[in-house]
Amino acid sequence: METTATADGLTAGDRIGRPGADRSGWRGVLTATLDLVWPSSCAACGRAGPAACEVCLAELARAPLALRPGVSALARHDGAAREFVLAYKEHGRRDLARPLGRALAAVVPLLDGARPDADGTWWLVPVPSRPAASRMRGGPHVRALARECAHALAHAGEPVAVAPALRLSARARDAVGLGRAARVANLAGRVTVTRAGLPPPGTPVVLIDDVVTTGATLTACARALFEAGVEVGAAVTLTGAGAVTG
Repeated sequence: METTATADGLTAGDRIGRPGADRSGWRGVLTATLDLVWPSSCAACGRAGPAACEVCLAELARAPLALRPGVSALARHDGAAREFVLAYKEHGRRDLARPLGRALAAVVPLLDGARPDADGTWWLVPVPSRPAASRMRGGPHVRALARECAHALAHAGEPVAVAPALRLSARARDAVGLGRAARVANLAGRVTVTRAGLPPPGTPVVLIDDVVTTGATLTACARALFEAGVEVGAAVTLTGAGAVTG
């Protein structure tokens, strides 16, 4: 697990940082240097400047958009929000991880059913990708999103941990174009837990993903965690697409 919690008993993995830590120094210098070499632009509108300009970023809700009990999104899967997801997920715009992670962090404490553990630590579990897709995207993109969300929560003074507790079998196929029944069948038995990444039994966690369509993936992840003794209090995604049912 990766944690920003200050209690020594919770720092079993790599530290992200301590709550309230200022991470802007070296990252600011690096970002400024890269901008001189490769000028950035907003992934949604193309305006020169940051990866997500303030105008487009404002389309992501400042309060969670409830899609069904236990599942929320920052916005519907259209407009600038959709462009952000596609650019981050499919077109290599990894510079979006930080602003999108910050947007998620703003709503995590507001999610119905979400709560920290008994020690006050928020636990985030990223939804896994197929191994092949992860390699094509330069690594587990949702885990990177969860880490940036954790950094933002820690900067706000919230103890937080990222638990990479789930994996998706290579036997699962790309879900694009599949209906709910086909997605459920595709995931059956193929979302499993990684024991080394699990938080302690009974820990309430928040699932993090980029987009929810039918809810089949979140359901499979929640089931795998439940069977491992971990409680999913809530799930939050960047966007919600299609009809999400229980």
